[in-house]
Amino acid sequence: MRFSSLTDRIDGPGVAAWQIHNAAMQGLREGRDIIALSVGDPSFATPQPICDRAIDAIQSGDTHYTAITGKPELRQAIARLYTQHFNLPIRMENVAVSAGAQNGIFTTALCLLNPGDDALALEPVYLTYAGCLEGIGARMLRAPMLPDQDFRLDLDALRSLVTPRTRAIFLANPNNPTGRVLSMEELEAIAELARTHDLWVVVDEVYRALVFDGDYLAMHQLPDMRERTVTIGSLSKSHAMTGWRSGWIVAPEPLIEHIDRLALNMLYGLPGFIQTAMVEAVHRYPEFTAEMRARYRRRRDIVTAELGTGYGIQVRQPMAGMFSLIDVRASGMTSGDFAWSLFREQNVSTVDAEAFSPGLAGFIRIAYGLDEEPLREGCRRIAHFAKGAMRRP
Repeated sequence: MRFSSLTDRIDGPGVAAWQIHNAAMQGLREGRDIIALSVGDPSFATPQPICDRAIDAIQSGDTHYTAITGKPELRQAIARLYTQHFNLPIRMENVAVSAGAQNGIFTTALCLLNPGDDALALEPVYLTYAGCLEGIGARMLRAPMLPDQDFRLDLDALRSLVTPRTRAIFLANPNNPTGRVLSMEELEAIAELARTHDLWVVVDEVYRALVFDGDYLAMHQLPDMRERTVTIGSLSKSHAMTGWRSGWIVAPEPLIEHIDRLALNMLYGLPGFIQTAMVEAVHRYPEFTAEMRARYRRRRDIVTAELGTGYGIQVRQPMAGMFSLIDVRASGMTSGDFAWSLFREQNVSTVDAEAFSPGLAGFIRIAYGLDEEPLREGCRRIAHFAKGAMRRP
């Protein structure tokens, strides 16, 4: 039998990084004492008012087809959220609802890029970006932001990647896995490059609401950038709604029209009761996100306190999000060997951060998905393992 080559193109080398998490989930199903710090899925439940809205919607019969790009009331709520937060005239026609940020990124790539086009990506880059871009026949060119330079943008490196075939720049702000938030100067440099070469800028803002200090600065706030910026949003991490697949795309109206045509054939709309629950989440966005942000900050501080000194490893303090990078280079082990040995000896799963970028060789990523006491215990086990690893020849 023959198959399409699409899944082979999508299944990039970074996908192997999830094998340790799969092993951890299998261990949990078998009843083993596993502490899973390998995936960004928060332990706390979706806020009850959001669940109640979904239940009420189901009971009232909100179980039929909906508009392809989303219910008008949801699109209007998202447009108001962006208008109020960024002081921009965002309209309902600038919004399309997606099945989470992942679907939004893939949909956007399909609507912006042709086979043979180039897309630039700021690296470290989330593991599925390469599949989304290269799976459709485009080429992803990576501009590294390195740990020894505090993950600052190297504009010369980014500029050197631009070719006549370049069509877009993809980036996550805040970044996963670094937790870094781009400065205004970095955003302006990217915007100037996009204006000069007539490029789209696609910004994955999944962790926007989880910036711990200072204000978040958005690309579409910069001069002449609204018409070339695509913003991907989600409620997964900010509202503990990972399983609801609740995301959106904010973009110029002509692109939303293309997304509508694509979604007709690919998604055909999200369930109505989920969209009704999303309306509740968006209407109470500041309330819910403030609580989530405080919880993630406490968990970040636990990781820093438990692993900060004395073990031969170094914690990188994130500015946002729900992950910390741990520098394990002093152990003399590769980050992959460190992660797997840690799992086998201490039953703690993490992710080899090299999967996000070759520049992160020697780093592992810890997620703050668990409650505070299991998170502390996981850090204690990491510390115990690290002390032993430092004594090995």
